Amino acid sequence: MNPAIEWHLNGTRRHLLQTAGLGIGAMAVQSLLARDGVVPAVAGASESAALAARPPLLAPRAKHVIYLHMAGSPSQLELFEHKPELQRLHLQDCPESFLKGKRFAFIRGVPKILAGQFRFRQYGESGQWISELLPNFAGVVDRACVIRTMQTEQFNHAPSQLFLHTGTARLGNPSLGSWVTWGLGSLNENLPGFVVLLSGGKTPDAGKSLWGSGFLPSVYQGVNCRASGDPVLYLGDPPGIDRRTRRRMLDTLAEMNSAEFARGGDPETQTRISQYELAYRMQTAVPRVMDLSGEPKHILEMYGAQPGYTSPAESADDPRVLYRGDDPTFANNCLLARRLVESGVRFVQLYDWGWDHHGSSKGESIDETLPIKCQASERAIAALIRDLEQRGLLDETLIVWGGEFGRTPMMQNNVRTELQKGFVGRDHHPYAFTMWLAGGGIRGGLAWGSTDEFGYYPVEHPTTIRDLQATILHVLGLDPQRFSYFYQGLQNRLIGPTDEARVLEALLV
Repeated sequence: MNPAIEWHLNGTRRHLLQTAGLGIGAMAVQSLLARDGVVPAVAGASESAALAARPPLLAPRAKHVIYLHMAGSPSQLELFEHKPELQRLHLQDCPESFLKGKRFAFIRGVPKILAGQFRFRQYGESGQWISELLPNFAGVVDRACVIRTMQTEQFNHAPSQLFLHTGTARLGNPSLGSWVTWGLGSLNENLPGFVVLLSGGKTPDAGKSLWGSGFLPSVYQGVNCRASGDPVLYLGDPPGIDRRTRRRMLDTLAEMNSAEFARGGDPETQTRISQYELAYRMQTAVPRVMDLSGEPKHILEMYGAQPGYTSPAESADDPRVLYRGDDPTFANNCLLARRLVESGVRFVQLYDWGWDHHGSSKGESIDETLPIKCQASERAIAALIRDLEQRGLLDETLIVWGGEFGRTPMMQNNVRTELQKGFVGRDHHPYAFTMWLAGGGIRGGLAWGSTDEFGYYPVEHPTTIRDLQATILHVLGLDPQRFSYFYQGLQNRLIGPTDEARVLEALLV
């Protein structure tokens, strides 16, 4: 007989009780440590352990992330890249080298070079070139690191957005916010660890997959909160159901789900219990944190926020409704982002639709709609930086701003060949574009990388999406190379299977 089996068969009841007691004690200790974030939660743990704050693998520079995604991708040549050479060559035929072997979303034939449509000046002690469309951001540019040489592998909206936020251009992978929440948990057990806020009247092209949990447990997916009406749809109790009755229903449901899980059920059963419990706690916590009416008047004015505002663009397709400089929805969301971070939410994602500027009769021209989008957003962004700083939260909150790619130095000529107001547009450009980071251990006042005289290619410090993802994880104390999740026989990572991603150490303080 196998010695190990014989030893177990000959074990006494006294020995069983002794070892079982130690085992029960160990389980209790593990549960308490997981609740307090000292050790990671185990699979199938309770909802408090699943979302409990967990220690990072490395020394973190930041605890939170506020990611401001401008869906559609703003033109870096109108906002951050001052290129006098484009002015000199304005409306001349584009060089063949810009077109040969390249793929574009819409450009056909030989387009014209398009000069920047707005004036630039240097601002701050860093002397960074910033457009006249960003006067408020120019006032805080020394707190930001402007990356001028971002590159991506995709040139259409949905695949580019997926690649940026999930690490792959295909559907099915966890979003950046889900990865971070799975790795670090939440700092408030009554709120989701990952919150999503939308503005601009439409959802980004890649849809809700941008905040999905993919193959991670679904408790880590982003929770879409609304700036007006009920913060979370279907969160309230049904008519005739009071708080006490709701509690009894959830307790009974949890018993049934736990029994199913004990019979060898799917781990998602435990996740569902976690979601029910979190929703119950959110019924009180979410309305409180989403209510802007208690904010001081000077804070509301600083952001340009309007409590209780309902945007008419939420279900509209008319560009005159969608593009409004006086729409405070994005400003409200920036203020909500500060309140959420202040309340312990780990990752706040803002998606603002309307930054696609091809130049057409649909209201997508650079000369008309880009100023409107900047008017509706850049004041609130500068206010967010200042507000976090004055509250002592900027050092522990990483702010990320950008789109999914950039815009071409040549105009898009699929509508008209002549330059006419309302028809000025640029196509998608994956080879060089601008993003910026602030707070959370980032070196302020830094201009990272430079492009050629046309803004077409990087000439110094080309920076990939993988580099950005690795740097964000590193700032939060997560080792991008080791941070992985086992699924379908592979150790899956946000940064992909190769080791090409690098942490941008020069950007960090």
